[in-house]
Amino acid sequence: MTSQAADGPETAAAPRRSKLTPEREREFFDAVLEQVRSCGYDAVTMEGVAASTRCSKATLYRQWKTKPQFVAAALRASRRTRFDGIDTGTLAGDLRAAARVAGAWSAKDTRLLQALGLAVMQDPELKRALREALIDPEIEALREILRRGVERGEVARGHPALEYIPAQIFGVLRARPVLEGRDADAAYIVGFVEAAVLPTLGLD
Repeated sequence: MTSQAADGPETAAAPRRSKLTPEREREFFDAVLEQVRSCGYDAVTMEGVAASTRCSKATLYRQWKTKPQFVAAALRASRRTRFDGIDTGTLAGDLRAAARVAGAWSAKDTRLLQALGLAVMQDPELKRALREALIDPEIEALREILRRGVERGEVARGHPALEYIPAQIFGVLRARPVLEGRDADAAYIVGFVEAAVLPTLGLD
């Protein structure tokens, strides 16, 4: 029986799914996301991931029937809120700390988003997984930081800029590589927060 396309099942009869250790599964997920960043989504194959992790292609197909399912699972497994634990006691301090954290991860996250750009528009599962992994947790964490600032009385509850702050910060993170050809590193994002976000909120 001949094998099918690189992002389809290896055989017509799907083999029984076997149990992977969490460590081995994490190795597969890290490998496929790194290949997406390095080569672009379209260039990633099950064969390539299998070779880089020293496993058989069949092992991957037993766990994830298609490349989109594999990448979506890897994205969901990478979900984390990098702003967890930020609480300096002031809204200005929290936004500066969040900017430093966002800048530290900017290069890896931006490469991944760019590499998945067209694919996520064509595959609803990938789109949901990307939002769940890299976008929604950070947006919610920023909103929580702003909410605490409102509760402390640092910013008026109805301040019209509050709704747009998360979009501003993430927009700058994604836009600088396109506009200037450079990553939005920690110094750049902190500078943006200090020059544009804090004055808008009446903070310093």
